[in-house]
Amino acid sequence: ALTAMQEEIPAAAHNAGPESCISVKDIRKTHVRDDRTIDFELNDRSVMRNTLPYTCPQLGFEGNFSYTTTADRLCSTDVITVLVTGNSRGASCGLGAFRPLPAKAKPLAQ
Repeated sequence: ALTAMQEEIPAAAHNAGPESCISVKDIRKTHVRDDRTIDFELNDRSVMRNTLPYTCPQLGFEGNFSYTTTADRLCSTDVITVLVTGNSRGASCGLGAFRPLPAKAKPLAQ
């Protein structure tokens, strides 16, 4: 049985091929869904879903993270760090591949 939170998360388009990277300058905002799911809303209003390969402790609860890149792209080989209330750092976790969300499944405003 799915939890209420899992039912609210729209599925990524599995028929669209995964992408390894997205351009950092194209990221408009992010929506943390849970400890494994982040939606990256891009400037063109499309949404790329990143499902982390493993759960990232406190990511869903805190809803904030940081990242550092050496290029202008955020890639599946990059690591995010959970930002814990009070400006301390939490777990660091690897990203997964990026998949586009269908247009009808845009993230809810948070």
